[in-house]
Amino acid sequence: MIQLIGRLICIIVILVGVVCVFDARNLTNKFFSFGDQNEGASGLKILGFIISIISAIILMFIK
Repeated sequence: MIQLIGRLICIIVILVGVVCVFDARNLTNKFFSFGDQNEGASGLKILGFIISIISAIILMFIK
């Protein structure tokens, strides 16, 4: 049961990371007031990518 909950949490975190990558420009406009929108969007894309990769690695090792 704990493994199932862990897998579900990892999948949800992966989905959040993927949404950050694909909607980075919209999220930057909505939540942040950066002077340079491109810099904020690229930072959010990098953060989403790292979150997704780390969660996928954790998901691989949950048995």
